[in-house]
Amino acid sequence: MRIVAGLGNPGSRYAGNRHNIGFMALSAIARRWRFGPWREKFHGQVADGLIGDEKIVALAPLTYMNESGQAIAAAMRFYKLTPGDVIVIHDELELAPGKMRVKTGGGAAGHNGLKSIDAHIGPDYHRVRLGIGHPGVKHLVHNYVLQDFPKADEPWVEKLVDAVAEAMPALVAGDANGFMNKVTLTINPPPPRRAPETAAPEK
Repeated sequence: MRIVAGLGNPGSRYAGNRHNIGFMALSAIARRWRFGPWREKFHGQVADGLIGDEKIVALAPLTYMNESGQAIAAAMRFYKLTPGDVIVIHDELELAPGKMRVKTGGGAAGHNGLKSIDAHIGPDYHRVRLGIGHPGVKHLVHNYVLQDFPKADEPWVEKLVDAVAEAMPALVAGDANGFMNKVTLTINPPPPRRAPETAAPEK
């Protein structure tokens, strides 16, 4: 059993923000794998389902980003899970838009949602880092992450979160490299192979 948590801020005001790409990916996962209905629990919204043979609890904290750890810690205690059973999907300033990386443990790098989770359960959970790019200077970060993705970005955002959802069986099975490879190939499929040319028959 695993908890898959997406980070974001609740409410329609924030729904399209860059900071909410974790919520977007979690919604895509629940749709793709036909999870049960969302309900309120653990200071958040949860939906249950199966990915492969693994039971998954999808969790969207409703505590606002800065207190995300409350919801995850409550769900962990209820299900008697460890940080290694938790996957957190979040926005990542240090990755180019549309890029994705997976890591286990490490620092919060200034991300308030991760700081809260670290404070509640420690750092040893899995992170799916979805690149949103950086505005260039630190003092612009707050407004940047709380702005909606521009219309021009919507196609790659949708493609990325759908690719993450499609590749989740590999990640929940513990194959982080396989997960990253599948996401990359889904977003950037290789060009079709050309059939070898055959010599024209001699007349």
